[in-house]
Amino acid sequence: MENKIHTGIIGFGLSGKVFHAPFIHTHPGFELSVVVERHRSHSKEIYPAVSVVKDYRELLDNNKIELIIIATPNTQHYPMAVECLSAGKHVVIEKPFTPTSAEADKLISLSEKLGKKIFVYHNRRWDGDFLTIKNLISQGVFGQISYYEAHFDRYNPELKAGAWRNEDIPGGGILYDLGSHLIDQALVLFGLPDAVKAEIRKERKGSRVDDAFHLQLAYADKTVVLRAGMLVKDPGPRYVIRGSHGKYSKPGIDSQEARLKAGEMPSSHDFGKEDPVNWGTLEQGQAPPFDITRIPTENGNYMDFYDGVYACLRKNKPMPVLPFQARDVIFIIEKSFESKQKNQFIKIKQ
Repeated sequence: MENKIHTGIIGFGLSGKVFHAPFIHTHPGFELSVVVERHRSHSKEIYPAVSVVKDYRELLDNNKIELIIIATPNTQHYPMAVECLSAGKHVVIEKPFTPTSAEADKLISLSEKLGKKIFVYHNRRWDGDFLTIKNLISQGVFGQISYYEAHFDRYNPELKAGAWRNEDIPGGGILYDLGSHLIDQALVLFGLPDAVKAEIRKERKGSRVDDAFHLQLAYADKTVVLRAGMLVKDPGPRYVIRGSHGKYSKPGIDSQEARLKAGEMPSSHDFGKEDPVNWGTLEQGQAPPFDITRIPTENGNYMDFYDGVYACLRKNKPMPVLPFQARDVIFIIEKSFESKQKNQFIKIKQ
């Protein structure tokens, strides 16, 4: 493909290696040119044509690089994005956008001033189960939705030594890590809530940051519950939706992350396809016995994010994730911590 977007990645840990490099490498509209790795050269083992540098500032001075992916610890998102934008680069920022909504606001203003784009990687919008839910809601399958619940549960009782997500730093902990996904999905479906009430806990022995949460987002006509924890050995449904026309329950989790971690590329056979054992169940009817239907899960496709980035930069199409939407996720997280501190609902809409 002509007019490729030459791209550099800052960081080749889990985020850069699993969630970004495979898509940039596979997408015909991008060229994976440079990876910043301070201590290793693992990216070159997978992508021999890539250049490896130790200092991210080399990307800023590289006139060929048009797009920089910031796949670093959360505390570095804001200062690195400021430097990248100021150097005339578009940026992709791994979620969460920034540790504070004030920083997010400053980045949005800077990007608008400089005419450069910020793309926040809320990839879970392209989970197969979430795509399925969006489609069912758009079809009016549930009627008036009264209750929505989403989980992001894991069983990981041991703290990983040296993991920055387990450190007491801005943007650390499970609410920023996994909660940002669940909050973003809820805002995509229902918009900003009227208020939030939060339980945020440290459950694992020795944990320095939150590793479990229970959020209640209050809307005029529905309740939204978002939950996650690291000590959930036997998870229940990932999604539950109740409405005037039926109930939907969905187990399992999108397979893309596991397949990417196993080294698969997005172009591999059946990538994003879910095992039918995890298909959701729709119950409909006015009284028992209810009509029960298994709902096939749509194929997940994180590549849609980068399709959107390419279309925005080359065809002037809308951004796949609007920066203010990613900013609103951070605002909800901030209000959730305020709710925990005050032990009450905190207004979102003033």
